[in-house]
Amino acid sequence: MIHLIPAHFAHRVSTYPIDGYVSGEDWVAQLPRLLAELLDEWELEPVAPTTAGACSIALPVRLLGSGRDLAGVSGEAVLKVTWPHPEAASEALALQLWNGRGAVRLYRADPARFAILLERLHPRDLSSVPVDTACEVIGDLLSRLRRPSHPRVPRLVEYAERQAVELRRAPPVIPRRYLDQAAALAGELVTREPLEETLLHTDLHFENVLGAHRAPWLAIDPKPMTGDPAFEVAPALWNRSDELGTGAEIRGSLRRRLEIICERAGLDEGRARAWTIVRETDNAVDAAQDPHGRNRVSLAVVIIKAMND
Repeated sequence: MIHLIPAHFAHRVSTYPIDGYVSGEDWVAQLPRLLAELLDEWELEPVAPTTAGACSIALPVRLLGSGRDLAGVSGEAVLKVTWPHPEAASEALALQLWNGRGAVRLYRADPARFAILLERLHPRDLSSVPVDTACEVIGDLLSRLRRPSHPRVPRLVEYAERQAVELRRAPPVIPRRYLDQAAALAGELVTREPLEETLLHTDLHFENVLGAHRAPWLAIDPKPMTGDPAFEVAPALWNRSDELGTGAEIRGSLRRRLEIICERAGLDEGRARAWTIVRETDNAVDAAQDPHGRNRVSLAVVIIKAMND
């Protein structure tokens, strides 16, 4: 019998407070029944152990019955179920809009239950690919994913307006000049031309790109927004941070990543640097609330400095 819910995942998610929908503890208590219902209703058979992320589980399955043709010759897919929270609410819609172009293909969705049935991809990601090559892949994917958004997808301007206020009020967990700079940039960037209404993948880093049968690489886990594509670059800068080097090497490594991605994706480097400052300042404020977040705050400062120099 394949174990469907990893214990470490259940323990971690049980600590999550309500974020618009249900507490992690209550959701985890309901999860066995939810999985059983989805497997039955969608006629799915588990074929491999579940993998878990920070907020979701992904269960490899075989499609049975009338739905088998959705997954092609293999008949296999992945059932993904996510703890309900705002960042995940538009995932199915974004994947439907991309329709497999640069992203994992969506077969079926139940947005009310935060459940989606996805194309099964390879387990390999970009973590072990040379970082310059990996940045080229990310830049190419960002270009391929570019398309008009949908009114139901959260808008970047709303995030920026919040940051313009909240970062000025934030405690000085990093130098105050960076908090003030990020707040000012957040207010300016959403009024500075060109104003874009593009569907964004706001979490495209090296582990959120997987190999596939039909394409060398495809994006997963989009955390979608609508807005300026330059906002999308930052996650590839703060991930694989242990490969940035030391001392003076760090700035060069970060700027090279940014340059490669922007060139391949056709993005303005100045706007990408500015959005990275906003996002990393926000990350630093969040990390400072975590008793184990000191290293993440330090990394944020390093990246902010590199984007300013």
